Amino acid sequence: MNILIIGTGYVGLVSGTCFSEFGYKVTCVDHDSNKIKNLKKGIIPIYEPGLNELVNKNLNNKNLNFDTNLNKYLNKSDCVFLAVGTPSRRGDGHADLKFIFRAVEEICLNLKKKIVLVTKSTVPVGTAKKIKELIKKLNKEDLVCVASNPEFLREGSAINDFLRPDRVVIGTNDQHSKKLLNKLYSPLNIRQVPMVNTDTETSELIKYASNSFLATKITFINEIARFCKKTGTNINDVSRAMGLDKRIGPKFLHSGPGYGGSCFPKDTLAMSKIFKDKKIRFNIVDTVIKTNNKIKEDLSKDILKVIRANKVNKILFLGLSFKPETDDIRESSSIFIINYLIKKNKNLIISAHDPVAIPNCKKEKLKVNYYTDLEKSFQKQEMVIIATEWNIYRSINFENLYKEMNSNIIYDLRNIYSSNKEIPKIGFKYYSITSK
Repeated sequence: MNILIIGTGYVGLVSGTCFSEFGYKVTCVDHDSNKIKNLKKGIIPIYEPGLNELVNKNLNNKNLNFDTNLNKYLNKSDCVFLAVGTPSRRGDGHADLKFIFRAVEEICLNLKKKIVLVTKSTVPVGTAKKIKELIKKLNKEDLVCVASNPEFLREGSAINDFLRPDRVVIGTNDQHSKKLLNKLYSPLNIRQVPMVNTDTETSELIKYASNSFLATKITFINEIARFCKKTGTNINDVSRAMGLDKRIGPKFLHSGPGYGGSCFPKDTLAMSKIFKDKKIRFNIVDTVIKTNNKIKEDLSKDILKVIRANKVNKILFLGLSFKPETDDIRESSSIFIINYLIKKNKNLIISAHDPVAIPNCKKEKLKVNYYTDLEKSFQKQEMVIIATEWNIYRSINFENLYKEMNSNIIYDLRNIYSSNKEIPKIGFKYYSITSK
């Protein structure tokens, strides 16, 4: 089977690479010639554990290819995946589908054989119908079957999520698409991965509903953490006990400074908007969006109080990405808090360390000093803020850290060391999202 992926962003690159790992012939196309040039050399534009090795492996065995010319491969393909961006539309929060429709137009102008056209991008309910209407206008309805196959990839574990998924959702309204897509994913049958076959509209909704629920779960435990801070109760014990309930499960029950990244902020906002389009208010998700923003703001205010109370001038942020194992800084709590602190106190000297996200942060032109050496980053600092739970921050030598710093304040936004009783004994003032 020959597969064409349109878009070499996070979803397109991971999906195309993993399909090639199944043994299919895959070509990923993109208009960005520099990106394609680098990908042909095995140079990956994003940080994702295991992706570099998998790309190079399948480039070498000729299963994976990159190009800028869609027309060269279109009429050799059985299945074409749309993996272009669907960012929030400025002004109203709806998903912007202009890149989807541009790709559909380009396909139809050059198509000469029957294909299954699949949306891999996250799109609102009814997008497949709009694509079919556009295809009909372009007189290619006899050649194109439209399907939906949403992705459920977590940044930092995307390879495993694709090759060992909890489920595969296949949305089709015709037997040809259904048969082809189930065959496409047949390599997962050996793992007994559930295949959820449904219609395109339901498939589109499943993606938004899943991300909205996970964002709700994160926000719920963060609200419980705020209550724990007021009452002196233990959020780690609460989270663990809740997670042991099989109806709830332990994932996404780790308290922190709010959700971020490329999906949850965008998808919850779009979910709220598509509900409003149907004259329904999604009260839970509306509250989640508002609460998540308030959590980041309240934590920023609390950190500023600690800075002022201790007369801090020099601060070190540990972690800039929105979560570990990724270089993605979109909607990162670290960036939000840094910008807030700089706005409130222009005299602060802020430094930061992150294993992989510094190049992306430099593009934002933040007023920050960057360190790639963790030990050197501590020197002469007055306050350390643990902002992302990278493993490298889980084994800090606090006795050495105490000697390196000019003042000894720690604010732990991830509760990594909340149960460590030795830290105050060394001489640190320890603050966290749940400690007063």
